[in-house]
Amino acid sequence: MAEPRTYEQRPYTRALELFFQCAASGMVPARWFRRPLPCPADRHRVTHQPHVELVSHCWQYAPMLWYQLSSIVRHPPTKLDLTVTVFCAVEDTPTKRVLDFIGGHRLPHVEWNWQHLPPSHCFRRGIGRNRAALNTRADWIWMTDCDVLFQAGCLDSLADALADRADTCCFPRQEHRTAMLANTDDLLAYAHARLQTDEPLTLLDIDEQDFEPHPLQRAKGEYQIIHGDVARAIGYCDGIRPHQTPADHWCKCREDRVFRWLAGTQGTPIDVTGVYQIRHLHKGRYRGDTTWSRWRSRIRRVQDVIRR
Repeated sequence: MAEPRTYEQRPYTRALELFFQCAASGMVPARWFRRPLPCPADRHRVTHQPHVELVSHCWQYAPMLWYQLSSIVRHPPTKLDLTVTVFCAVEDTPTKRVLDFIGGHRLPHVEWNWQHLPPSHCFRRGIGRNRAALNTRADWIWMTDCDVLFQAGCLDSLADALADRADTCCFPRQEHRTAMLANTDDLLAYAHARLQTDEPLTLLDIDEQDFEPHPLQRAKGEYQIIHGDVARAIGYCDGIRPHQTPADHWCKCREDRVFRWLAGTQGTPIDVTGVYQIRHLHKGRYRGDTTWSRWRSRIRRVQDVIRR
């Protein structure tokens, strides 16, 4: 598979990104920018022990990833075969430490798949997602984020929900989520503090009473469960230049809306239990404790209040 294009002039890339954001509203036909979708009647259906690939992307989110991967070790699947793919950079030392720890756990039905990319490739999440989509061997591939946890019964209920389906894209009907947490809140403060010491890592767990149920209306960024035949056919924004171009800093994740436009669906809701998300104010992947970073956190807090 060809490597993504080298980083190009930012104004041109941003202009293309704006064009595709407008296109994703339905201004132009999606078929102009992707290969044909496989016909639903021709898609492979699985009724027993499906193979699912989970795809996370971690840049300076090691505490979140630690919680996520701990949830899989604590609650491994029995009704599906699972490949856990994490895209990361070796320069992100805390993330490497988490992956080394989790990779030491051998579980039936679970395969760890750590994919190292240069930081410039990590900064554009669509690059890793596209690579995973085009190369997946799974029946279904779940594009998620490392702040999503898979608690008791989650993965087995996913196997039941996907049985004999051929939808282009599915998503859980409901999640459980925290309020917007600061790094000083207990849940995050503990993980941050432990990663700054030389103490051996252990499996983390959560108090589920800290999470509240929340209905989902569409297959948003961390909840896109894509049929494997579709993923292999069209990738994840494959050929959409701005979302496959390496960058010199973390780029806002706008590719999810473009993907749903290309796929021609907002997703089909399915009943999956045990889906949890840790919501957080501070975005560690952005450029340090800058004034803009602090303002982003304040804006996120206001948005959270408005959306309740």
